Amino acid sequence: MSINPELAGRVYPAGEPYLVGREKIREFAAAVKANHPAHFDPAVAQELGYADVVAPPTFAVIVAQRADAQLIADPASGIDFSRVVHADQRFTHHRPIVAGEALTAELHVDQVRAMGGGAMITTRAEISTTSGERVATTVSSLLVRGED
Repeated sequence: MSINPELAGRVYPAGEPYLVGREKIREFAAAVKANHPAHFDPAVAQELGYADVVAPPTFAVIVAQRADAQLIADPASGIDFSRVVHADQRFTHHRPIVAGEALTAELHVDQVRAMGGGAMITTRAEISTTSGERVATTVSSLLVRGED
């Protein structure tokens, strides 16, 4: 099956909220070697004006990839995940992510470009709190390799 060129312009609605846990932030920060104490210690984060520990900037990828999963799971997309290569990821932060929040992401398929037998798909995840406050925008490029 080939990539559906009519994906461009499609919007996938926000799914179930992602609950940002203190331990999830700590584990992510340790994994990416983000060593600022505000990622680990609520008292330090509170001294900086936050309600709880603050996530490293790339933490937003967790929520964005949950949104991307909707596209990949959509049978109408024509995407074979075994042929996907993550080509690029960019972040625009509207404010920091803090433990205790519930976040959702609406996924926009901004571009589908044929490349040989495959395609480059550019998506944009608009991440916000369940109350609608914008948190981050991520732009991701996925290369779907063509058949061998």
